Amino acid sequence: MPAPKSALASIALIALALAAPPAALAAEKPARKPATAKHAAAKKKPRAAPAAPLYGEREDLRRFAAELAERRGLDADWVAAQLAQARRLETVQRLVMPPPAGTAKDWAAYRARFVEPRRIAAGLAFWQQHEDALARAQARWGVPPQIVVGIIGVETFYGRIMGRFRIVDALATLAFDFPGGRSDRSPFFRRELEEFLVWAQREGLDAQQVRGSFAGAIGLPQFMPSNLNRLAVDFDGDGHVDLGGNGVDAVGSVANFLAAHGWQPGLAATHAVAPPVDTAARARLLAPDIEPSFTPAEFAAAGAELDAGGRAHAGLLALVELQNGAAAPSYVAGTANFRVLTRYNASSYYAMAVLALGDAVAQARAAALAAAAADPAASAAPN
Repeated sequence: MPAPKSALASIALIALALAAPPAALAAEKPARKPATAKHAAAKKKPRAAPAAPLYGEREDLRRFAAELAERRGLDADWVAAQLAQARRLETVQRLVMPPPAGTAKDWAAYRARFVEPRRIAAGLAFWQQHEDALARAQARWGVPPQIVVGIIGVETFYGRIMGRFRIVDALATLAFDFPGGRSDRSPFFRRELEEFLVWAQREGLDAQQVRGSFAGAIGLPQFMPSNLNRLAVDFDGDGHVDLGGNGVDAVGSVANFLAAHGWQPGLAATHAVAPPVDTAARARLLAPDIEPSFTPAEFAAAGAELDAGGRAHAGLLALVELQNGAAAPSYVAGTANFRVLTRYNASSYYAMAVLALGDAVAQARAAALAAAAADPAASAAPN
């Protein structure tokens, strides 16, 4: 816990007093030579970091631009100009790398990053502001409000953290200078760069001004450009899809994404489970990872104990292990809807964080509604 400001101030004063030379010794020291104007200016103005290199007229980008323009019916000069202004970002190359080998996963710590008071309060405010859109999305696509609220909260803290990278820089870097040391995903990012330019021209946007994550994700729900073009929806009917500042469009787009990937209305995403004690049986259930592969009967035959909902589940289940650092792992049985959540981000920890945050916001909303019902006068009073 950091020391209080008053304590820090006292420590600083004591340190200064101990460090200062006695007056007599100080008087004997020769005065410092006055700094020249040149030296003073150097101290006041630190040297700026060099700008990231422009891609400019690099041959592989020029060839890509020409092929893209012909394939997608875009203006070739415009595409070439956009890519020529892109910059190669070493920060993006560093961030896309996997964590160092041996880094321990910790579900409890990961959960705590997202299920915390400030994010829950922001989620409640988002739900209250977009209650109608969330209800319409559930009626149309069958996705519960807490799932949509959980995704937007985990992705961007309800718009507070949407990314600071120019998308054209991030995608060009990963498309044409993908770092070595991991599997090459440059073809994927070339497709996303193409989709980004198609989207920017269709929406009449300045491609040089659009910002997002280091991986090229955009807006409140952090859609990649291909999903912007395929699955984002104009949910408020204004003729434009705006995921950067329009929560209604973001709500509809998230629900549509999940539905397009197979979300089943009314199906729980997880069930409680005690894993098999036998390590070989547990390993067999864990082998398919997040892909539902076993019936409840097969879970039982392996020695896993499901809750009542899991035992009654009509489909397949996956045994999902969540490591907790040095502590014992946690386990859940994931359904087909849990698998759908990992289509948004291929991580069981991510899917669990979405569920946990969504549930926490739903509980906060239920408490707020109960308090309002108990004291209508207080809820109607102006702030």
